[in-house]
Amino acid sequence: MNEKRGGILFTLILIIGLSLLLLWLLFNSLFMPVLKKDFSTVRTGDKPLVTILVPLRNEEHNVQPLIESLHKLTYPKLEFIFLNDQSTDETLPLLEKHTQMLSHARIIQGEKLPIHWVGKVFACHQLSKHAQGRYLFFLDADIQIRPGTIEALLHVAKKKNLGLLSGFPQFPVKGTAWLCQLLVPMQHLIIYLHLPLYLANRTQMPLASAAHGSFMFFSKSCYDQIGGHEAIHRSLTEDIQLMRNSKQAGFATQLVNNTAFASCKMYDTTKEVWHGFAKNSFPGIGRSYLLSVLLMLFYTVIFVAPLFVALYGIVSLQLYYIIPYVLTVLIMAWINFLSKQRLVLSFFIPFSAASLISILVYSMFLSRRTGYTWKGRVYK
Repeated sequence: MNEKRGGILFTLILIIGLSLLLLWLLFNSLFMPVLKKDFSTVRTGDKPLVTILVPLRNEEHNVQPLIESLHKLTYPKLEFIFLNDQSTDETLPLLEKHTQMLSHARIIQGEKLPIHWVGKVFACHQLSKHAQGRYLFFLDADIQIRPGTIEALLHVAKKKNLGLLSGFPQFPVKGTAWLCQLLVPMQHLIIYLHLPLYLANRTQMPLASAAHGSFMFFSKSCYDQIGGHEAIHRSLTEDIQLMRNSKQAGFATQLVNNTAFASCKMYDTTKEVWHGFAKNSFPGIGRSYLLSVLLMLFYTVIFVAPLFVALYGIVSLQLYYIIPYVLTVLIMAWINFLSKQRLVLSFFIPFSAASLISILVYSMFLSRRTGYTWKGRVYK
């Protein structure tokens, strides 16, 4: 009898907690503005030069789709700068071939990585030294952006006098490895659930900061004043640090829902997603062991446990026990709807959460032992 009461009480607490979490999610998402098409920047007023900067290291499979998407951009004043970061595959010849379809495009050769620099950060720093635009738009090689993107960004940046604008793109995962389908959509959950978006977008509080390194739109004045990538040359989470630095320098910033304009196929294989998430998980929370333990407990109780509670309810024919799992699915479904993700993946939220916990444990292990390996380089 006591065990039954304990089970009912635990389930009731889960239902209340998850219901409050769902309400928080609905409220918090109100403060994530959606990037919308606006061509008034082109039709009237000043048309500033925008420099698009892309570092590439062994990205032969991404070169053509990236450049084809850039070729379709409709904004009239663009320059394109690509950096070949000592690639050992066909990245350079493919760049030389496909950039012919772009006007005002240049390819520069990356220098040897200096000691104490992170590879991508150094590549972006080199790119920035060649940029002439009043706005700098840093993209990753695995992203594709749609026509009207630059106009939409300029409209928001000029209207709100922003120093930095970023967003988490849509992440297509259909056809990728199962671990990709479980983990990649969790990036949006982390933002909508853990980041107080009112503070992130309407205050200059550095701690309330998030950004996605594949989509970073700076005013040149902001980028220069914060010291650019050189100021954070050792950071593995350079996007978050650049957002924080921009706020600390007094610039207005914004994180937007840009999923209508940008898609990013980050990983194709289990190995890629495992190492990619491991590189960012523990460093992304400041290498805090206390916070790591708290997050693992939170995800275990809130997202993993409801599956076992539901299974017990099915076996015992007590459907009351299924409610917590249903609430977790609704939480993930709302996030997947906002991020234009496949809604069917919402049903796998317990496995996504368990995978995220496993990655965090592994990331902590790497931090203590071997360091993080990415694109053939090791970072401590």
